Amino acid sequence: MNVRRSAAVLAAVTVIGAATPAAAAPSPSPSPSLPSALYGDKDPKFDGVWRQSLALLAQDTVGEKPAAKSVEWLVGQQCADGGFAAYRPDPAAACDAKTMLDTNATAAAVQALAALGGQDAVTDKAVGWLKSVQNKDGGWGYAPGGASDTNSTSVIIGALAAAGEKPDQVEKGGKSPYDALLKLALPCGGDDDGAFAFQPDKKGELTANADATAAGVLGALGKGMVVEEGKKSDATCADPSTPQQAADNGAAYLTQTLAKDDNHLTSALAGADPQPDHGNTADAVVALAAQGETAQAEKSVQWLEKNSASWAEQGGPAAYAQLIFAAHATGVNPRDFGGTDLVKQLNATGPAPQAPEQASATDEKDDSGSGFFGVWWYVGICLVAGIGIGFLFTGRKKRQQS
Repeated sequence: MNVRRSAAVLAAVTVIGAATPAAAAPSPSPSPSLPSALYGDKDPKFDGVWRQSLALLAQDTVGEKPAAKSVEWLVGQQCADGGFAAYRPDPAAACDAKTMLDTNATAAAVQALAALGGQDAVTDKAVGWLKSVQNKDGGWGYAPGGASDTNSTSVIIGALAAAGEKPDQVEKGGKSPYDALLKLALPCGGDDDGAFAFQPDKKGELTANADATAAGVLGALGKGMVVEEGKKSDATCADPSTPQQAADNGAAYLTQTLAKDDNHLTSALAGADPQPDHGNTADAVVALAAQGETAQAEKSVQWLEKNSASWAEQGGPAAYAQLIFAAHATGVNPRDFGGTDLVKQLNATGPAPQAPEQASATDEKDDSGSGFFGVWWYVGICLVAGIGIGFLFTGRKKRQQS
């Protein structure tokens, strides 16, 4: 769940099946006039809905009630058919054939809105749109009709589960999302036992990708971005014939990779030295905690506590949200994360959450049926964000991990 949306968008536009390093994408210039309800101060062209969703979902996770106008802004980004684009500068203008709908942003919005509650009509319509663009193999790509990838399929599984759907029963041509994931899981018996690939390469071969593996573990477990500690499996690497086995295999791969690199993941551009990948490390922590590999998850979250401050400041709301998800998954206090109050830092990137007395008054209006639209405009969305410009996760970064 790195801030990797620019790479994801470029990959979708050019119909590239291989991973694209986020750093290779041009950095959008700051917008002179951003919506006051939006979190973050960078150009939202590629990640507006994504980062807003992560920010609001993270606030909800720590017991904050997002500002009503921020929820309203997110809801207003939905198109009439139920899908969300990465960002619509003029929500009053109807979506048309030129509007690039985004499965990852839509799934992140569903996860956030479902957690916040009170927006069933919005989430139901979004889920309906996601079902309408499901691929014949059971999965999804970043853009509707694009080849299925692990990250997109997994974040959508999380959205389906959050909305009360049973992902294994959401089928296209008799294939479920889990069928698509299992085809993207590497077999045992090699150097990359149990990892997930982002997509097959041009020759149809699978290459291990740590970011995709973190996403794949959560997807195979039927989990979204916010997880509780799971039950560890003692299973050894075996043929990934079931989602649970694929999740176990993927968690073992992540554990081995993290331990090898001083408890964090790395990434590198061609010809450059590997650099710590904070966002993917946070994703891996969440995945391992969900699968029950708490020992390695705790070691890696401790590394994040010591090393992620400057990265999060650069990454903005989505990055702070990722760290909050990792802290929550491992039982770490996000208000004292290596000496940093992640919640305070996140809140400072956008409108302040509702004060307790304000939230209480709003809820009373909802109960009486006299509130705006009969419910408090409280909705949020959340996905993948780390460094660069966000996924999905992952719109996720499609970057090969070494």
